[in-house]
Amino acid sequence: MILTPTMTGLASPDPLQHAFKVKSAPHAGRSGSRPINVTPELWQQWWQQPTQAQQRALYIHIPFCRKRCSFCNFFENGANPQRISDYMQQLCQQLMVAANSPFAQSQGFDTVYVGGGTPTDITASEIAMLGEAINRFPLLDNAEVTLEGRLNGFNDDKWHNALEAGFNRFSFGVQSFDTEVRRAAGRFDDKAQLLQRLSTLSQHDSASIVVDLIFGLPGQTMSIWQQDLQAVIDSGVHGVDLYQLIGLGGTRIDRASEKGKILGTDSSEFQADSQTRAQMYAYGADHLESNQWQRLSSCHWRRDARERSVYNSLAKSGIEILPFGAGAGGSIHGHGTMNARSLTDWHQAQQQACTLNNAASLSTPKNVPGMMLTPNPSAKLDAIFKRGLDSGELRLNQLKSQQVNQLRPLFKAWQDHGLAILSNQALTLTLAGRFWNVNMQTGLFEFLAKNPQ
Repeated sequence: MILTPTMTGLASPDPLQHAFKVKSAPHAGRSGSRPINVTPELWQQWWQQPTQAQQRALYIHIPFCRKRCSFCNFFENGANPQRISDYMQQLCQQLMVAANSPFAQSQGFDTVYVGGGTPTDITASEIAMLGEAINRFPLLDNAEVTLEGRLNGFNDDKWHNALEAGFNRFSFGVQSFDTEVRRAAGRFDDKAQLLQRLSTLSQHDSASIVVDLIFGLPGQTMSIWQQDLQAVIDSGVHGVDLYQLIGLGGTRIDRASEKGKILGTDSSEFQADSQTRAQMYAYGADHLESNQWQRLSSCHWRRDARERSVYNSLAKSGIEILPFGAGAGGSIHGHGTMNARSLTDWHQAQQQACTLNNAASLSTPKNVPGMMLTPNPSAKLDAIFKRGLDSGELRLNQLKSQQVNQLRPLFKAWQDHGLAILSNQALTLTLAGRFWNVNMQTGLFEFLAKNPQ
C-alpha cells in the first residue's frame, strides 16, 4: 500500500491552512484515453447516430476580450468588432447545421453555457442571433441557458435581447468589488457602478444573476475581502462562486513575481499566501451561510432556489457536452474533444465546409482542428469521485464494496488529518477538506494509479 503526502495531506493542528502546501491547479483529473484520428467518414457517421447519453449540454466558446486581466493566462484574441462579427456569423451557421442533425435531435439538452473570453462583448444583435441558433437544438423545458461575461458594456439592449433569446442565467466576473483592487487586476468599473447594475438586473424575475469572486488578488487584504462578501449580499444577486487565486504561469501577476514585484494597488502591495487564502475561504463560507445562503458545492453558494447551477454540477458528472467554437472542449459519443484555439485555423475549417457545398457539409458541422480522444474507461467512476468531493459528500453506496475497501486507507488518512469524516454511508468533507478538495481529488487519482486493484 503506497500512501504519500500528496495523496493524504499532512498531519497538522490546523488542516485548513497546512494540510497541503499549495493549490497548484484549478481542476483535477486523470485519463485512460489516447488521441485518435477521426476520419471525415467517421465524423459524419457520428452526427447521423442517436446519442446514448441521458443528460447533455452545449458549450459555446466566444474567445475575445477587450483587455487581459492580471490573473488570466488564457487571453486569446482582442475584441475587434469585425473579427467578432465574422466569427459569430460562422459560429451560428455551424450551430444551426449541428442542431438539425439526427445526433443533436436524438435527446434533449439540460443546459447551455456560453463562455469565453468575454461573450458579453458581442453586440446585442449578435446575442439575438446566437440565441436563435441555440434554440434550434431540442432544449428541455426547464433548460438552464447561461451567458458569461462582464458588466461593463452589458447595456440594456444586450440584456433585453438576451432575455428574449432565451438566456435565463447570467454569470459575471466581478472578481472584487474594491475599486483599487479591480483597477490593479485590469477590470473596468468601480464598486458603485457594479452594485447599481447588479441590483437592477437581479430584480428581474426570470433570470438568475451570478457573480465570481477571487480571493488572494494582489492588494486584496482580509478587510477588503470581507467587504467584497458583504457587497455580494447587498447587491441582490442570486449566486456566487468563490475562487482561489492560483499562481498559473504566463499571467501578468506571474511575470511580475518573477521580477520580484507585486501588482498591488496604490495603497497596498499585500499578497495573500496560501494560509491567508485559506482563512479568506473560511470567512467567505461562514459569512454566506450565516446569512442563510445555501452551499451547492465547495465554491458555489446561492441566495435562493432561483440559482440552480445546472451546467457546473452536470459537467462534473461526466455528461455529454457538445463543444462549439475555437478553444471549446467537450465530448461526442464518449470521445473527449478539444478544439484548437487558433482562430485562423477555425475559420479555414468553416470556409472549407462552405466551399464543398455537398450533402455532407450541409448536414454535418465541420470537424474543426483540435484533439479527439478515445473514451475514458474510468469516466463514470471518476465522475462519481469528482462530483462527490466537489459537493462535499461522497456517498459510498455509489461505489462497489471492493472500491470502498481499496480506498478506505486513503479515506482514513484524510479523516486523521482533519479533512473528512468517514462513516458507513459517506465520506463527508470538513471545511478544510472543501478548501483542499482539488488537491484531494488529485491525491485520490494518484492513489488509484499507484495502488491498482
